[in-house]
Amino acid sequence: MSEIADFQQLNKQRVPSHVAIIMDGNGRWAKDRGQPRIFGHKAGVESVRKSVSYACQNGIKVLTLFAFSSENWRRPKDEVSGLMDLFAWALSNEVKKLHKNQVKLKVIGDRDVFSDSFRKRIDEAEKLTENNSGLLLNIAVNYGGRWDIVNAVKKILNDAATDILNIKDFNESMISEHLEVSQDVDLLIRTGGEKRISNFLLWQLAYSEIYVSDILWPDFNEDVFQKAVNYFASRERRFGCTGEQIRGEKQ
Repeated sequence: MSEIADFQQLNKQRVPSHVAIIMDGNGRWAKDRGQPRIFGHKAGVESVRKSVSYACQNGIKVLTLFAFSSENWRRPKDEVSGLMDLFAWALSNEVKKLHKNQVKLKVIGDRDVFSDSFRKRIDEAEKLTENNSGLLLNIAVNYGGRWDIVNAVKKILNDAATDILNIKDFNESMISEHLEVSQDVDLLIRTGGEKRISNFLLWQLAYSEIYVSDILWPDFNEDVFQKAVNYFASRERRFGCTGEQIRGEKQ
């Protein structure tokens, strides 16, 4: 099949295979209610549940959620501490539900800064769900897109230390295979109204459609998710080609 035919087929697939979400607005949501920021993060857990449920029910294969960036360590210590406690709680209390629904959980990001006990919880959750055949749920914690790319190159160089790597063999596929998430993102959703990607999945977002919602994350639900998917379905994905080529029209 030609590249043009491949792209035409992609445009016929109206449900995105890989959706990534920047879950923004928890702090503002809490502030609007006169509550501390962690109150918003706790409320956002329910939106995560709704997003996972929607993805499972609508044929989405991969869902990647941006929970905590490598830059978020700059936030107030009490908020960071509260977030880490919330992550630990979620790993202990949500993973059995994910497993029951055949969701495969993967935590992506730099784990070196985490405590031994937190890393153990991550390992146990991933081990429990590793053979599940349903949705792949990636949770990005202490993740940065630039770190991801640099880390992938380091892995390649480390492999090359025991095997001669011909520079001619170095290509995009090799980098993709060594990233935390190898699948390209079809649809990026960002809540909270900000129009930036915040160092998230920089490589994987190369040709994604981007949907920005003013909805703050704790108010995100299946209806908002559906609007984002409807937007994706309305887009003509060209991948560098012309619209006529994608539609199979004579030029």
